[in-house]
Amino acid sequence: MNYDMLVDTYATERTKVLSVWSLFEDGDLVERPHPEDIRGRSVREQMVHQCVSEDLWFRNMLGIDVQAPPLPDEETRLRFIERYAKDSKSRLEALTGMDAEWWEKDVGFFEVARSRAWIFVRRMLHTSHHRGQQTAYLRMLGRDLHSTYGPTADTGGPMQNQAPTIYPYVDIDSLIEGEAKGEDKTRLPGAGDSPVTERPDT
Repeated sequence: MNYDMLVDTYATERTKVLSVWSLFEDGDLVERPHPEDIRGRSVREQMVHQCVSEDLWFRNMLGIDVQAPPLPDEETRLRFIERYAKDSKSRLEALTGMDAEWWEKDVGFFEVARSRAWIFVRRMLHTSHHRGQQTAYLRMLGRDLHSTYGPTADTGGPMQNQAPTIYPYVDIDSLIEGEAKGEDKTRLPGAGDSPVTERPDT
């Protein structure tokens, strides 16, 4: 079986993580879903969790160690972006060289054994779960949203409106360069007069 699809999935998922992180502002790192409830991770804690959790899964379950600390020396938004971009690129390069035998081998997954392919899919689901939480945070903060999977209210509304998919940057290199310089992201058109959900308030 060819597992290139999983490698391609990781390539897109790392881009989505970094794109969402780029939509936060520097002062947002302390923000929580509810300011008085510490059970909801702050934006900074979400970034820490992504970096640490992915490092542990890859090292301990998938056997891929990028030989780098999972967290930046300075826990700022830009440094988190740079750290995760570098480490996830190294993981992507390692995954690219793995054959079917490697993907299909059973290894430890907490108290059970599962194939690396199975574990990898679970890892991607874990990442997308937390990214969904972060896009909800952005809405709570009143921010515009570029695409992560497809159109958003700020790119033109639902796909049935023929709204476009608009990412904040064309690629990861442009993202890091743009965030470092404080340059504007790709312009968002907004929804105009079109409904932005399938059940708009009337």
